[in-house]
Amino acid sequence: MLIESGSPVAADTRIGISLTINGEARQLQVAPWTTLLDLLREELDLTGSKKGCDHGQCGACTVLVDGVRINSCLALAVMKDGAAITTVEGLAGLANRGAGSDGLHPIQEAFIEHDAFQCGYCTPGQLCSSIGMMNEGHAHTRDEIREAMSGNICRCGAYTNIVDAIEDVMQGEAAR
Repeated sequence: MLIESGSPVAADTRIGISLTINGEARQLQVAPWTTLLDLLREELDLTGSKKGCDHGQCGACTVLVDGVRINSCLALAVMKDGAAITTVEGLAGLANRGAGSDGLHPIQEAFIEHDAFQCGYCTPGQLCSSIGMMNEGHAHTRDEIREAMSGNICRCGAYTNIVDAIEDVMQGEAAR
């Protein structure tokens, strides 16, 4: 359903979209103003991604869209029609379908090993963002990792441990 620009939109208007979410193809009907974050949390019960600032400043809502990290609070769901979305709930599926010791993605295992979380609120966004950052391939040093992850705020201050975890995974990938 195409809505003409400038036309009023009825409150009950729904638009059909197709998304692949954590490997599962989904056909959904969404209001045009529904953010990807609200779709994931409120309609699909994927509550790992957090609603922090709702302004794209904290990174708690970070998910991967076609392997690229985005702030899902700033993206309208209808704009992602046809995309592959990975939330924290689907990260294990990215890693050779559970190749980790506990079926976890290597970054999840590294976060546990390095105690890279305290309260855990930012952790889903940090995990997704770190995978997106590694996919980008621009960060190679601790300073570059810190800069590339600067859009994800940790109120507890676990930054050193987060960088340690990311470095371990990056070194493991480089060794392969």
